[in-house]
Amino acid sequence: MRKPGGRVLIAPSILSADFANLERDLHRIANADWAHVDVMDYHFVPNLTLGLPVVEALQRVSPIPLDCHLMIEDPDRWAPAYAEAGAHSVTFHIEAARDPRTLAKDLHAAGAQACMALKPGTPFAPYEELLDVVDMVLVMTVEPGFGGQSFMADQMPKVREVREAIGRRGGQIRIEVDGGVAASTIEQCAAAGADVFVAGSAVYGAEDAAAAVEELRGLAQACAGHR
Repeated sequence: MRKPGGRVLIAPSILSADFANLERDLHRIANADWAHVDVMDYHFVPNLTLGLPVVEALQRVSPIPLDCHLMIEDPDRWAPAYAEAGAHSVTFHIEAARDPRTLAKDLHAAGAQACMALKPGTPFAPYEELLDVVDMVLVMTVEPGFGGQSFMADQMPKVREVREAIGRRGGQIRIEVDGGVAASTIEQCAAAGADVFVAGSAVYGAEDAAAAVEELRGLAQACAGHR
């Protein structure tokens, strides 16, 4: 089990960056731990963002590892290519995966961490057994599809449920939260057990993105230290 007070990670979402200047905006968050890349296909979610060719280009210029969140249909087919492109972690939605165990194995074989994501309405309990094959669980704190949504505090019991399950099983599995994470909400996420925090507008909407990253890290780390 990850010890309370362990290192927290900040992963700014480039969904809130300037798409005409993605390389520049990646370097604005060079002090972050990961760059969170939202891939949407207009089928699994009602939005279309970027795909594999852009991720391959980002991988060539990013100063920090890429954390790819695939909000797509048929991740069993498409997700391994993101690992092969060099993504540090590849997250698939459990609602879309046909064979999550095999998919996790394929992602590991391609050199990436394998992560499963849960929509707000998806319970965790039916998928607890997958903790033995994934490296991280992403608990969505907004409905997936668009940035800038309001934080759903009612997802904190799910975060605690995942943390308790990890505690029972042991291992070094991280819990990521994504959606509405900001200085006003990150502490309750950390208190519930999350240790990876995706923040979009809270970082890229700030005048100094790097300073916003440090503020979020400090708030989360202080809270995690008292968990």
